Amino acid sequence: MFRRASFAVLCAAALATAGLSACSPITSYSGFQAIDSDPKDVKIGADTKSTVQAKLGSPSVKSTFDPNVWFYVNQIKERVAFRRPRVTARNVTAIQFDKDSELVTKVNVYTLKDGKVIAYNNRETPTRGREMTILEQLLGSVGRGTVLPQDDTGVPGQRPGDRR
Repeated sequence: MFRRASFAVLCAAALATAGLSACSPITSYSGFQAIDSDPKDVKIGADTKSTVQAKLGSPSVKSTFDPNVWFYVNQIKERVAFRRPRVTARNVTAIQFDKDSELVTKVNVYTLKDGKVIAYNNRETPTRGREMTILEQLLGSVGRGTVLPQDDTGVPGQRPGDRR
């Protein structure tokens, strides 16, 4: 009797462990990965564009309006089972250079807490005209011409109404 009870408890524990391991999140890393050095280790006034690129590699993004600002971006997402992935960490390091001497002037580090949620308006922009019904779309071309081309219309080199 004692053996059956301990076997049942052992099986229940094994099933519970298997069930909990199936719900562990799948973690994915994307963007810049700091392997040898960290973008936070860049020294203001000492490093230049070439030394930063030698330490960190190419930036993830260069600023559109100012080519002297480089961004190194990375993020971590977790997904459990079939649910939508959730961003758990995001780091954006902005390194600004002086345009004349190319020395680092500023290093800013932004995290997920610094981000802002933007409320998108999913309404459509109205356009001129009106929407056609399905029946109007299907029967719209009826009566506008024939399916097969006529004898002399559409032949290159002839003018409409010109009978030679």
